[in-house]
Amino acid sequence: MVVIALLLGAGACGGRATTHHKPGTSHEQATGSNGRLLTADDGSGSRLRQVDAQGAPEVAVAVRPDSEDGWNVHLTVRNFRFTPDSVGGAALLGRGHARLFLDGHPLARVYGGWFHLPESLLRAAGGGTRLTARLYADDHTAWAVDSAPVQAGATLGGAPSAFTPTPTPTPTPGTTVEISIRDGKVSPAPGRTEVTKGRTVRLKVRSDSADTLHVHGYDKEARLPAGRAVTLTFTADRTGLFEVETHESGLLLTQLVVR
Repeated sequence: MVVIALLLGAGACGGRATTHHKPGTSHEQATGSNGRLLTADDGSGSRLRQVDAQGAPEVAVAVRPDSEDGWNVHLTVRNFRFTPDSVGGAALLGRGHARLFLDGHPLARVYGGWFHLPESLLRAAGGGTRLTARLYADDHTAWAVDSAPVQAGATLGGAPSAFTPTPTPTPTPGTTVEISIRDGKVSPAPGRTEVTKGRTVRLKVRSDSADTLHVHGYDKEARLPAGRAVTLTFTADRTGLFEVETHESGLLLTQLVVR
């Protein structure tokens, strides 16, 4: 009888809450669920789990060539955290994992902000240039807003690209781009900042914890003392796409598009 009860109590995927406890999984993680399960799927067989746009999970993706092999993929998330310890459990808002797709074909599952994409994996997948990162709940349903999966994309072989819901305002000559970091969240949401070549850019950043501000490509850095605004000023004399990040926390603050 005990064996039968255990078999009947096993969890299921596709949005049905589990009725048992996995090791390291709370009762809420095992039995709760959030959002509305739709009949549509994400194109790879996982059903969509729709939530309100306000407070919904968000993701941005950037890719950089690795000096030895392949690409380094960086996922930046908001209203979301990776929970590898509770995979297979219930769908709780703001928890889960990501999956990578190459030209629409499944590539890998990701449980953290960084993933190394080797050339061998690209070849095994048949090649491609368009990389998509999509967020999933612990029960393997795909988080969705307005019936569309929560995802972002980047192009391999060219300049890094990221998609975010809110663009960063375009600075005019002498304009300061203000960014704040609080509890690991960036405000305004990371996006692209258009800059005309030869113009002055002022990055005014305030962080609630000590960190280092870094502008890739220009190799400009500034220390960020906790709770104090710091302004980094430089001339945008090179064209291209340049990421502005923090070193210790690894947060993407914005991308400078210099034309």
